Amino acid sequence: MSDLHAGASPWQMIEGMKQWWRNWRGASSRLTELACCGEYEVERMARDLGMPPSELRKIANHGPEAADLLLRRMAELNLDNKEVAATAPGTFQDLQRLCTLCESHRQCARDLGRDPADKAWEDYCPNVAMLKLLDSLPWASRSEW
Repeated sequence: MSDLHAGASPWQMIEGMKQWWRNWRGASSRLTELACCGEYEVERMARDLGMPPSELRKIANHGPEAADLLLRRMAELNLDNKEVAATAPGTFQDLQRLCTLCESHRQCARDLGRDPADKAWEDYCPNVAMLKLLDSLPWASRSEW
């Protein structure tokens, strides 16, 4: 929606509205897909993922890019998310879940955009303890080890 400002051409405004519509439909369809499942199926999926059904619905509402800030933070810490996911898949899944459900997305995005090295994120990030622990480990992808 950032393209919808006073100086935008009509075509930019139309493209912005089309993008908003696509985003809204995408979020709506994710919830619709989950709603098409019976309650038993939703409970089974949630149990397989180790979370309550209400949490699964919240995560589905956010969409697949909801944990992108986690990937950016991991890159800032020089943690290879693919290596962490392969080595500790349960831990990586928990990191993604907590990031997706975090209520500090705007502050996190702002901090990453302004000064990624600033330690302010440590005051609000629900993943701070695990990220610090992972950062202290010797990873194959790091040249420092």
